[in-house]
Amino acid sequence: MNNKKLFGQLSRKMMLTLSALTLVGCASDKPMLPAAQMFAPSTTESSNYHYLVGPGDSLSIFVWNNPEVSTTVTVRPDGMISTNLVEDLKVTGQTPTQAARQIEQVLSKYIKEPIVTVIVGGFIGPYSEQVRILGEATSPQTLAYRQNMTVLDVMIQVGGITDFADGNKASIVRVVGGSQKEYRVRLDDLVRDGDISANVEILPGDILIIPEAWF
Repeated sequence: MNNKKLFGQLSRKMMLTLSALTLVGCASDKPMLPAAQMFAPSTTESSNYHYLVGPGDSLSIFVWNNPEVSTTVTVRPDGMISTNLVEDLKVTGQTPTQAARQIEQVLSKYIKEPIVTVIVGGFIGPYSEQVRILGEATSPQTLAYRQNMTVLDVMIQVGGITDFADGNKASIVRVVGGSQKEYRVRLDDLVRDGDISANVEILPGDILIIPEAWF
Protein backbone atom coordinates (compact mmCIF):
# COMPACT_ATOMS: atom_id res chain seq x y z
CA MET A 1 0.00 0.00 0.00
CA ASN A 2 1.51 3.35 -1.03
CA ASN A 3 1.88 6.27 1.36
CA LYS A 4 -0.75 8.40 -0.42
CA LYS A 5 -3.43 5.72 -0.11
CA LEU A 6 -2.54 5.04 3.53
CA PHE A 7 -2.69 8.74 4.34
CA GLY A 8 -6.11 8.97 2.72
CA GLN A 9 -7.49 6.10 4.82
CA LEU A 10 -6.04 7.57 8.01
CA SER A 11 -7.54 10.97 7.18
CA ARG A 12 -10.98 9.46 6.72
CA LYS A 13 -10.71 7.60 10.03
CA MET A 14 -9.65 10.81 11.78
CA MET A 15 -12.59 12.69 10.30
CA LEU A 16 -15.02 10.01 11.49
CA THR A 17 -13.47 10.07 14.95
CA LEU A 18 -13.67 13.86 15.17
CA SER A 19 -17.29 13.81 13.98
CA ALA A 20 -18.17 11.21 16.61
CA LEU A 21 -16.47 13.25 19.34
CA THR A 22 -18.34 16.35 18.19
CA LEU A 23 -21.65 14.50 18.42
CA VAL A 24 -20.79 13.26 21.90
CA GLY A 25 -19.97 16.80 22.98
CA CYS A 26 -23.22 18.13 21.53
CA ALA A 27 -25.23 15.40 23.24
CA SER A 28 -23.63 16.10 26.61
CA ASP A 29 -24.45 19.81 26.28
CA LYS A 30 -28.19 19.10 26.12
CA PRO A 31 -30.00 19.40 29.46
CA MET A 32 -31.58 16.33 31.06
CA LEU A 33 -35.25 16.07 32.00
CA PRO A 34 -36.25 14.97 35.52
CA ALA A 35 -37.26 11.34 35.97
CA ALA A 36 -40.97 10.66 35.58
CA GLN A 37 -42.97 9.89 38.72
CA MET A 38 -44.19 6.39 37.95
CA PHE A 39 -46.36 5.81 41.02
CA ALA A 40 -47.54 9.30 41.94
CA PRO A 41 -49.84 11.83 40.26
CA SER A 42 -47.95 14.15 37.93
CA THR A 43 -47.44 17.71 39.09
CA THR A 44 -46.24 18.97 35.71
CA GLU A 45 -48.00 20.40 32.68
CA SER A 46 -49.40 16.98 31.73
CA SER A 47 -51.56 16.87 34.88
CA ASN A 48 -53.59 19.81 33.49
CA TYR A 49 -53.98 18.25 30.06
CA HIS A 50 -57.37 18.30 28.31
CA TYR A 51 -57.94 16.34 25.12
CA LEU A 52 -58.37 18.47 22.00
CA VAL A 53 -60.34 17.32 18.96
CA GLY A 54 -58.36 16.70 15.77
CA PRO A 55 -58.91 15.66 12.14
CA GLY A 56 -59.95 12.01 11.87
CA ASP A 57 -61.61 11.91 15.29
CA SER A 58 -65.10 10.45 15.46
CA LEU A 59 -67.65 12.64 17.27
CA SER A 60 -70.93 11.30 18.61
CA ILE A 61 -73.20 14.32 18.93
CA PHE A 62 -76.19 13.81 21.20
CA VAL A 63 -78.87 16.51 21.26
CA TRP A 64 -81.16 15.94 24.23
CA ASN A 65 -84.79 15.29 23.27
CA ASN A 66 -83.93 15.76 19.57
CA PRO A 67 -82.87 12.37 18.15
CA GLU A 68 -83.42 13.55 14.59
CA VAL A 69 -80.41 15.88 14.82
CA SER A 70 -78.27 13.58 16.96
CA THR A 71 -75.60 11.88 14.86
CA THR A 72 -72.03 10.60 14.60
CA VAL A 73 -69.55 12.36 12.30
CA THR A 74 -65.84 12.24 11.49
CA VAL A 75 -63.82 15.44 11.71
CA ARG A 76 -62.68 16.33 8.20
CA PRO A 77 -59.02 16.99 7.24
CA ASP A 78 -59.81 20.73 7.29
CA GLY A 79 -60.86 20.43 10.94
CA MET A 80 -64.56 20.96 10.29
CA ILE A 81 -67.73 18.92 10.69
CA SER A 82 -71.14 19.01 9.05
CA THR A 83 -74.25 17.61 10.75
CA ASN A 84 -77.98 18.02 10.51
CA LEU A 85 -78.61 21.80 10.69
CA VAL A 86 -74.88 22.48 11.19
CA GLU A 87 -72.57 23.11 8.24
CA ASP A 88 -68.79 23.64 8.15
CA LEU A 89 -68.26 24.08 11.87
CA LYS A 90 -64.59 24.14 12.92
CA VAL A 91 -63.95 21.95 15.97
CA THR A 92 -60.23 21.11 15.86
CA GLY A 93 -58.23 22.46 18.77
CA GLN A 94 -61.30 22.47 21.01
CA THR A 95 -62.18 20.24 23.94
CA PRO A 96 -65.31 18.10 23.47
CA THR A 97 -67.15 20.40 25.88
CA GLN A 98 -66.17 23.50 23.90
CA ALA A 99 -67.32 21.81 20.69
CA ALA A 100 -70.65 20.96 22.35
CA ARG A 101 -71.20 24.58 23.41
CA GLN A 102 -70.42 25.77 19.88
CA ILE A 103 -72.91 23.30 18.38
CA GLU A 104 -75.54 24.46 20.89
CA GLN A 105 -75.02 28.04 19.74
CA VAL A 106 -75.64 27.09 16.09
CA LEU A 107 -78.62 24.84 16.89
CA SER A 108 -80.26 27.55 19.01
CA LYS A 109 -81.32 29.18 15.73
CA TYR A 110 -83.59 26.19 15.09
CA ILE A 111 -84.13 24.51 18.48
CA LYS A 112 -85.14 26.19 21.73
CA GLU A 113 -82.39 25.86 24.35
CA PRO A 114 -80.63 22.81 22.88
CA ILE A 115 -78.53 20.65 25.19
CA VAL A 116 -75.62 18.96 23.40
CA THR A 117 -73.13 16.34 24.52
CA VAL A 118 -70.09 15.42 22.39
CA ILE A 119 -68.36 12.06 22.87
CA VAL A 120 -65.03 11.51 21.11
CA GLY A 121 -63.90 8.26 19.48
CA GLY A 122 -60.70 7.44 17.65
CA PHE A 123 -58.54 9.81 19.68
CA ILE A 124 -56.16 11.07 17.03
CA GLY A 125 -56.01 14.70 18.12
CA PRO A 126 -54.57 17.72 16.27
CA TYR A 127 -51.06 17.51 14.81
CA SER A 128 -49.79 20.04 17.33
CA GLU A 129 -50.64 17.57 20.14
CA GLN A 130 -49.24 14.40 18.58
CA VAL A 131 -45.95 12.78 19.62
CA ARG A 132 -43.51 11.96 16.79
CA ILE A 133 -40.78 9.33 16.97
CA LEU A 134 -38.01 9.57 14.37
CA GLY A 135 -34.84 7.62 13.58
CA GLU A 136 -33.78 4.27 15.01
CA ALA A 137 -37.03 3.20 16.66
CA THR A 138 -38.19 -0.28 15.70
CA SER A 139 -41.36 1.27 14.31
CA PRO A 140 -41.03 5.07 13.87
CA GLN A 141 -44.45 6.65 13.91
CA THR A 142 -46.74 9.36 15.20
CA LEU A 143 -48.71 8.67 18.39
CA ALA A 144 -51.71 10.34 19.95
CA TYR A 145 -50.74 11.90 23.27
CA ARG A 146 -52.09 10.37 26.47
CA GLN A 147 -52.15 12.14 29.82
CA ASN A 148 -49.08 11.32 31.95
CA MET A 149 -47.42 9.57 29.00
CA THR A 150 -43.72 8.77 29.50
CA VAL A 151 -40.90 7.85 27.15
CA LEU A 152 -41.24 4.26 28.42
CA ASP A 153 -44.85 4.20 27.18
CA VAL A 154 -43.62 5.51 23.83
CA MET A 155 -40.92 2.83 23.61
CA ILE A 156 -43.48 0.09 24.26
CA GLN A 157 -45.73 1.40 21.49
CA VAL A 158 -42.95 1.68 18.90
CA GLY A 159 -41.38 -1.67 19.82
CA GLY A 160 -38.20 -0.28 21.39
CA ILE A 161 -35.04 0.75 19.54
CA THR A 162 -33.06 -1.00 16.80
CA ASP A 163 -29.66 -2.67 17.18
CA PHE A 164 -28.19 0.30 15.31
CA ALA A 165 -29.56 2.94 17.70
CA ASP A 166 -27.41 5.12 19.91
CA GLY A 167 -30.12 5.36 22.53
CA ASN A 168 -28.22 7.42 25.08
CA LYS A 169 -27.77 10.18 22.50
CA ALA A 170 -31.49 10.35 21.79
CA SER A 171 -33.19 13.69 22.37
CA ILE A 172 -36.61 15.20 22.84
CA VAL A 173 -37.41 18.41 20.96
CA ARG A 174 -40.03 20.38 22.86
CA VAL A 175 -41.61 23.82 22.53
CA VAL A 176 -41.12 25.75 25.77
CA GLY A 177 -42.30 29.33 26.07
CA GLY A 178 -42.74 29.66 22.32
CA SER A 179 -39.24 28.42 21.42
CA GLN A 180 -37.81 24.97 20.71
CA LYS A 181 -35.56 23.31 23.26
CA GLU A 182 -33.73 19.98 23.05
CA TYR A 183 -33.26 17.58 25.95
CA ARG A 184 -31.09 14.48 26.16
CA VAL A 185 -32.76 11.11 26.82
CA ARG A 186 -31.02 7.90 27.97
CA LEU A 187 -32.90 5.28 25.98
CA ASP A 188 -30.13 2.65 26.19
CA ASP A 189 -30.20 2.85 29.98
CA LEU A 190 -33.99 2.68 30.02
CA VAL A 191 -34.73 0.05 27.36
CA ARG A 192 -31.65 -2.18 27.47
CA ASP A 193 -30.63 -1.86 31.12
CA GLY A 194 -34.04 -1.34 32.72
CA ASP A 195 -32.96 1.86 34.50
CA ILE A 196 -36.30 3.45 35.43
CA SER A 197 -34.52 6.65 36.51
CA ALA A 198 -33.99 7.27 32.78
CA ASN A 199 -37.76 7.41 32.20
CA VAL A 200 -39.06 10.95 31.57
CA GLU A 201 -42.43 12.53 30.91
CA ILE A 202 -43.65 13.18 27.38
CA LEU A 203 -45.71 16.30 26.63
CA PRO A 204 -48.07 17.04 23.73
CA GLY A 205 -46.16 17.92 20.55
CA ASP A 206 -42.85 16.33 21.64
CA ILE A 207 -40.50 14.96 18.96
CA LEU A 208 -38.29 12.04 20.01
CA ILE A 209 -35.18 11.72 17.81
CA ILE A 210 -33.13 8.51 18.02
CA PRO A 211 -29.79 8.70 16.15
CA GLU A 212 -27.81 5.85 14.61
CA ALA A 213 -24.72 4.69 16.49
CA TRP A 214 -21.19 5.19 15.13
CA PHE A 215 -19.47 1.83 14.78
